[in-house]
Amino acid sequence: MTKKYDVIVIGAGPGGLTAALYASRANLSVLILDRGLYGGQMNNTDAIDNYPGFSEVKGPELGEKMYNSTMKFGAEFEYGDVQSVTLEGNEKIVKTDTAEYSTQALIIATGADHRHLNVPGEEEYSGKGVSYCAVCDAAFFKNEDIAVIGGGDSAIEEGIYLAQSAKSVTVIHRRDQLRAQPTLQKRAFANDKIHFIWNGITESIDGDGNRVTGVTYRDKVSGEEKKLATHGVFIYVGVIPQTAPFKDLGVTDENGWIPTDEHMRTKVAGIFALGDVRAKDLRQIANAVGDGSIAGQEAYNYLQSLND
Repeated sequence: MTKKYDVIVIGAGPGGLTAALYASRANLSVLILDRGLYGGQMNNTDAIDNYPGFSEVKGPELGEKMYNSTMKFGAEFEYGDVQSVTLEGNEKIVKTDTAEYSTQALIIATGADHRHLNVPGEEEYSGKGVSYCAVCDAAFFKNEDIAVIGGGDSAIEEGIYLAQSAKSVTVIHRRDQLRAQPTLQKRAFANDKIHFIWNGITESIDGDGNRVTGVTYRDKVSGEEKKLATHGVFIYVGVIPQTAPFKDLGVTDENGWIPTDEHMRTKVAGIFALGDVRAKDLRQIANAVGDGSIAGQEAYNYLQSLND
């Protein structure tokens, strides 16, 4: 049996929870679907110190608080791995691995995952020195020697950001020249705190069991294995939008991101997108929450327009 809701939110990170909060406060029936625990990537963050209202808060704790404040207005939460979304007139049919749902207003908040190196130590030391977000974690490495892995725009932008508070930043790049835009390269090369290791293939991220102690890399030219001592490793080798179930809807661009207007509306009426899944630059809890409030309200406005 297909269960019908006024609004379905796919993704229970900070943006998705906020969208559900605003929609359910408008007396709409709301279902939140997620294949994992509510809170999204906040559950993988030990300490958050850049979300207004908290000098510092544990990621899972903030996720719990957001979830509780959302659910008090009647939203429902169910586990489900979304397999596909199809259109039948104004109805959006959402199929998960276990059930089928229908809605006229769909909000996509599935986020994006950082591409991983898949080397020994990366998962073990995630949150213990391994990071994918300088804006989130730079403050924890003040006056320390930091490594940045990557050579594109994100790696160099974040390296420049880290250099403001770090003792030094060493960029390890697998090629002999950067892929970042020339203006970023110029700024990085002019910064005395930023150093470069060229043709370096990261082999492992090393630690003492409690925190990162260094990076082992191989010189692609000589074949020699070398080590860099550091307590912080920031990895920027790409970000992957989690949009596979929506590829046939016509809402994604050529790279899988979902473009929206300022009202979080996609190309398809009644489908909204927010947070890290959107084609944008800054991906933080604060602006995901902002996106969510807009999407929740716009879903209400859309449903009202169907009745006019």
